[in-house]
Amino acid sequence: MEKDFNVNKTDKRFIVTVIFLILGGLGVVSTQEAGRPLRVTDQQPMESYSLLPIITRQLPPANSLITPCSLERVLTQRYIEQYTRPSGIAYLNTLVARANIYMPFIREEVTKRQLPPELIYLPVIESSFVITARSRSGAVGLWQFMMNSITPYDMRVTDYIDERRDFIKSTRGALQKLQDNYRVLGCWNLSLAAYNAGLGRVRRSIQSTGINDYWILSEKSELPQETIHYMPKLIAVSYVLSQPRRFGINVWQEKFEWEAIPLRRQVSIDVVADEAGIPRDLMRRLNSQLLHGITPADRNFSLIVPATHIEQVTAVLEREDLRLIRYRYHTIRQGDTLWSLSRYYGITVSMIETHNPGINSRFLRIGQTIIIPILNEGRTLNMPILEVRD
Repeated sequence: MEKDFNVNKTDKRFIVTVIFLILGGLGVVSTQEAGRPLRVTDQQPMESYSLLPIITRQLPPANSLITPCSLERVLTQRYIEQYTRPSGIAYLNTLVARANIYMPFIREEVTKRQLPPELIYLPVIESSFVITARSRSGAVGLWQFMMNSITPYDMRVTDYIDERRDFIKSTRGALQKLQDNYRVLGCWNLSLAAYNAGLGRVRRSIQSTGINDYWILSEKSELPQETIHYMPKLIAVSYVLSQPRRFGINVWQEKFEWEAIPLRRQVSIDVVADEAGIPRDLMRRLNSQLLHGITPADRNFSLIVPATHIEQVTAVLEREDLRLIRYRYHTIRQGDTLWSLSRYYGITVSMIETHNPGINSRFLRIGQTIIIPILNEGRTLNMPILEVRD
C-alpha cells in the first residue's frame, strides 16, 4: 500500500506541475494580447517582469539588438511608452507611408549582409524617413551623411546631384559604414554609437575608461547626451514597428519594384513623369538626389522608375521629337554676367556653361541669346522673360 501511495503522490505532483505550466503560459499570452506598454522601475528585478512578447512569441535573430537587457533600460521603456501613445502611433503610421518605397530595398540589403534586423529602422531615428532631410550640422538624406564622410562610400555632390539623397547609394554606404565600425569595435551597440557620435569619439571614451560596453558608458555619461539616447530610441522604435498588428501600425509594404534606366541625354524628371503617366511626387522621391529635377549632363546616370512603367518611360526616352528638358532663352543685356544670371534664374554658373559650350563672361555680347535650363517652372521672376520655349 505504501508503494501504491507513493505512486499516486508522484502522479498528483506531475498533474499539478502540468496545470501550473499551462496556466502560466495562458497568462503570458493574455498579457501579450492586451498590448500594455512595458514599464520598469529600478526596484524591480528582471525576473519579475512579464516575458516580453517579441521573445515569448518568437525568438529574435541571434544578432538582434532587442534583448532583455536592452529592453529593461529605463530610457528604452520611456521611448516605448512615447511611441505607443496615440500621437506616437499616428507619427509612426505617417512615417510608414513615407518609407514604403524605400523599406523593401533597405530590408533586402540588411538581410543580404546578415546584419542586425533592427538596422532597417535606423532612418526613423536619423531622418524620420524624409529623404531630403538636412540637419543643422549639414547632414543630409535618409542616413544623414556629412560631406566629409561620403568619399569612401561611392557618393558625390555636384551642382546637379547630391547622392546622400540617393536611397540606393546612401543605404549601401550607411550599412558599409556600420560594418566598418563593427570591425573596429566588435560590438553592434558601440558601432551604432560611433555612427552617431563618430568613431574617434567612441574610441576615446573606451580608451579613457577601459569600458567597452555601450550601456555602462551611457550610465557613466561617458558618451554625448544624444548618443546616450540613440540606442534606447532605436530599440524602442524597432520593438514597436516589428509588431505592427499589436500596436496598430500600418503593415509595411513588402515589395516595391523599380528599375534603373541608363540615360543618353539630359532629362527633366517632371517632363518624363508627365509623358509616361507617373505621379511627379513618386518620380521625385525615387530620384531625390537630383537637386533641381534635371539629370546631370554626363551620360553616367541612371533614372529610377517604377517597374510598372518601364515600357512607357522607355518609349518617352526614345522619342527624338520630344524635348525632355525645358529651357528659357535669355537675350544678353548690358551689365549681364554669368554670375548675375545664375543668381537671377536660381541655377549655377556651371549649369549655364554646360548648356552653352564655349560661353565666357568676359565676352558676352549684348543681343546674344543663351540657353537657361528651367529648374522650377513655378518660380516667379522679377524681370520680364523675353521668351520661353518648350
